[in-house]
Amino acid sequence: MKRILSLVLALALAAALLALPAQAAAPTNRFHDLGDNSASMSVESLRLMGVMDGFSDGSFRPYAQLTRAQFCKMVVCALNAEDELGLYRTVTIYPDVKPSHWAAAYINMAAKGKNAISGYSDGKFYPDRTVTLGQAATILLRVLGYKDENVGGVWPDSYLSFAASIGLTDGVDTTQGNVPLARSDAATLFNNLLRAKTQEGGSFIESTGLTTVSDVVLVSSNAKGPDGQENALLLSTGEVFQLVGDRSSNGTLNGYKGTLVMDGKRVRTFLPEAQGVSRRIVASKIEEFQITERSGSKYSVTAGTKVYYQGKETTWSEVRAWLNPGASLTLYLGTAGNVEYIFVGGGGTASEAIVVYEKGSTKGFDSLAGDMGGYKIYKNGSKASAKDMRPYDVAIYSSSTNTIRVCDTRLTGYYESCTPSPTEPTSITVLGHPFPVLTSARATLAKFRPGDQITLLLTEDNQVAGAVKPGTGGAAANAIGVVESISGTNAKVQLLCGITIEGTVDLGAMGNQKLEEIRTEELQNVANRMVRVSSTGKNTIGLVRLGGGVSGALDLEKRKLGSSNLAETVSVYRYTAKGLETLSLNDLGAGPISAGEISYAHVNWANQVDIIVLGGVNSGNVFYGRVSITPGSREDTYRISVISPEGKKGPYHSNYDISHGTYVAAVEDSTGMGFSSLKPLKVMEDVPNTAWSGRSAVTVDGRSYSVPSNVMCYNRDISDWVTLEEAHAYAGKCDMYASDDGVIRAIEIDTRFPD
Repeated sequence: MKRILSLVLALALAAALLALPAQAAAPTNRFHDLGDNSASMSVESLRLMGVMDGFSDGSFRPYAQLTRAQFCKMVVCALNAEDELGLYRTVTIYPDVKPSHWAAAYINMAAKGKNAISGYSDGKFYPDRTVTLGQAATILLRVLGYKDENVGGVWPDSYLSFAASIGLTDGVDTTQGNVPLARSDAATLFNNLLRAKTQEGGSFIESTGLTTVSDVVLVSSNAKGPDGQENALLLSTGEVFQLVGDRSSNGTLNGYKGTLVMDGKRVRTFLPEAQGVSRRIVASKIEEFQITERSGSKYSVTAGTKVYYQGKETTWSEVRAWLNPGASLTLYLGTAGNVEYIFVGGGGTASEAIVVYEKGSTKGFDSLAGDMGGYKIYKNGSKASAKDMRPYDVAIYSSSTNTIRVCDTRLTGYYESCTPSPTEPTSITVLGHPFPVLTSARATLAKFRPGDQITLLLTEDNQVAGAVKPGTGGAAANAIGVVESISGTNAKVQLLCGITIEGTVDLGAMGNQKLEEIRTEELQNVANRMVRVSSTGKNTIGLVRLGGGVSGALDLEKRKLGSSNLAETVSVYRYTAKGLETLSLNDLGAGPISAGEISYAHVNWANQVDIIVLGGVNSGNVFYGRVSITPGSREDTYRISVISPEGKKGPYHSNYDISHGTYVAAVEDSTGMGFSSLKPLKVMEDVPNTAWSGRSAVTVDGRSYSVPSNVMCYNRDISDWVTLEEAHAYAGKCDMYASDDGVIRAIEIDTRFPD
């Protein structure tokens, strides 16, 4: 029995280790047949380390079987032992592995130098035989320092069971230990090996003489390193580490938290944290404390959740309002399922881009993707195809999601400065903001000089992919933003593409020619408003308040605004007294919203509405509350106050014919001494609790209304405000008061409505 077991072990130890025959492969950094992201990451980590590579046709062949010679090469590379290969190149240990064999040094070292694999009982090695899963697991256990007495039992079952107990076979089907090992499974095994502990309890990586830097976030794989090459790794801390040799990363690992494997001061590879702790999603709704993806799954976040955005570390509260539906996010989840941090975008920053010059053209997209097959196209966050391409669109490739990301953001302004020179700029400043310039854009930028008016063609990550003269047909400026603040004649504007600009407002650009007649209140009229942005001089900003574009009512059930369909990634905003609020369509209920309640609508290239702003001209000053009427100082006069849980407006002398206790949408006049508008809300009486759908929606007479979590609730029995939960539990029915946009603004309850 011992003889049989010894022979089986010899076969097992003899069989396995992968890598490609030298003559069969050429280094490539993208594989068109790896669609699964977790497999792509495993392979990329090993490729950077030199453990695995692809074939010269750009394929990885994940289901191809491995030979014993290939597996030997993988083991030696994983052990960081290539420097020792010279000792084993000219010796002959097995008669069928002569020094002329491409893998002779690897086989000899794995067998004799590392005692990880053996030959067969006839003294031969059989380098071209396939290796099985059981054999591979046994060999890697030996690499970790485990011996037969540590494992025991029957081979291969006991060895596979023991390998599973230490995590070596995580992610691999171990039910058939005698089947040939596929290349994709080998990649998983070796990634597990790199994360494993040795039999003595130490780190396997450190046992090979390498060191590690843990808990880092990889932002970009194409940063400029100390040697000047753009193949270094940029971390969220701003640190840059050069890769060993001349290898470069394909970006698959960008945006992940993990561990750098260091060879001295250079990086051998990057190991992302164990699979399953991250989720790549496309957001359908972005809220203060929650992210909803298109599948409907919801993820809780906090204001302080770390976010890595455009190569910088920030927080959720800083970027949340400027992420629109359709944004690509990578969420990193803790053990309790909470979001620990977020990476915005498809992974890192683009290093090259294609500018579309003909309608319907995708010329250059294949080369941009490196001949990766099966990529999908997204334009401004929505799924797209060739027919959706327009002149001056800009396309980049995201290897981490295997997608072409197309953007049509164009910014026109005054060319302020550049670095290092106008003929070969790496950065250009427009509207006070320095934009990084892609190498491919330098030829078009070289036609311009500081002081010119220029239109920049921007990538999804706000890099310059090209430039044209203002007024060029099909390249009209379309930069839209929200005025965050006005101080004197200075404004701070947050553009919807994610950047912030500041400068002195060009009053002439606002349509006011007699500058000396401009008053502060006219500037305040654009505060917290959506505007189109441009510039005509250094440190100046031209602002044009946006309005119109509304062709009819918003039909939420049909997803149409007038005759136009809503875009898949439509962004919805509402003017409030606190500024511009971001909403989702679900917040609006199911009923129609009249054209009078819509301030602005924008139509995209496909004639679909992609931006909707709710609220009339004065809606930014609208507040909601309950009318209180008291006698005036003179006979036959009265004073009106509007009261809410947040406070009271008034009392003001008023001639409005309105009843005490009425709920209204109110607007103060410009003097702050009265009301310019008091509009009663729609009253819905005796609404039963059974009409509620959860806690955020209610259906009355066939129309669905949204209910904000902070909706004001008044208990008439105690004459005081209560919480939504208290109101819902107090009675079986209630009175509701809704604004025209389908939102419940107030709820009243009393004992007239017993359970």
